[in-house]
Amino acid sequence: MAAQSFKSHTKWDPLFHFLLSPVLLINVLLAVKHAWSYPAYTTVVAVVMAIAIFLLAFKMRVYSLKVQDRVIRLEERLRLQGQLPADQIAKLTEKQLIGLRFAADDEVAALAQKAIAGNWDQEQIKAAIKTWRPDHFRV
Repeated sequence: MAAQSFKSHTKWDPLFHFLLSPVLLINVLLAVKHAWSYPAYTTVVAVVMAIAIFLLAFKMRVYSLKVQDRVIRLEERLRLQGQLPADQIAKLTEKQLIGLRFAADDEVAALAQKAIAGNWDQEQIKAAIKTWRPDHFRV
């Protein structure tokens, strides 16, 4: 697998981003065009269904990302337990914990303390990582 870094860690799912999403968007546009050209109850229903299917696909993606974020928060709390006091870990926000997932074990505690002290966001944490710990299992 390719090496990850701050600049190259974004993950694209080709089936979702380049096939499913465009096809469903085109379906919505064609349904709207058809309803505009031939207004009737059935064409309006087709537009509503096309929009519903398009939104369903995006909600499925959002739900999987939310589950992934929950797992990452749990993993990072467990990883930090041996390195930081519990009250320090409790001060980390959800986004800070998610940002810390790419930090190597030897720098995660110091980075977490800097994030708490400086109220860093996810991007600031990722930018400060010196040794990147790749995550190839992301959704």
